[in-house]
Amino acid sequence: MFETNRFIKAKEILSEEFQWISRESDVLIRATSPEYGEFIVLNELQLRYSSKMPRRVRSYAALAEEKYQLPTYPVLINILQTSDVEITTRFESNVAGLTATQDYRVINLWEVDVNIPFQQNLQSLLPFVPILKGVGNESTIR
Repeated sequence: MFETNRFIKAKEILSEEFQWISRESDVLIRATSPEYGEFIVLNELQLRYSSKMPRRVRSYAALAEEKYQLPTYPVLINILQTSDVEITTRFESNVAGLTATQDYRVINLWEVDVNIPFQQNLQSLLPFVPILKGVGNESTIR
């Protein structure tokens, strides 16, 4: 997630407290690190990317920051690849010279190496093994 610091600790999952905008595929995690302090990780899980996602990520990140009074690190996780839409990592709008931007991290599961869930004991990625990058044989899926 963060290239500069590997000491990020998840403190608690907040999704149940965020029902006013949350869907079952959204996960809010209160995290902390020596470098960034306490912050919220907003995970938005999508079956397929849509051009509506940048605005949604911006909205969810702003609502999470307002509710918890903490900075938010938004992450968009796309499960299946789409070929007709460019996947962006930023929302931008400009109205009468006033701009709004929201950067967010994108993780496309089809670009994640199939060995990572096994090497790093990431059990949450095991259901996605059939779509991960490099899944070439049936024994890996089993």
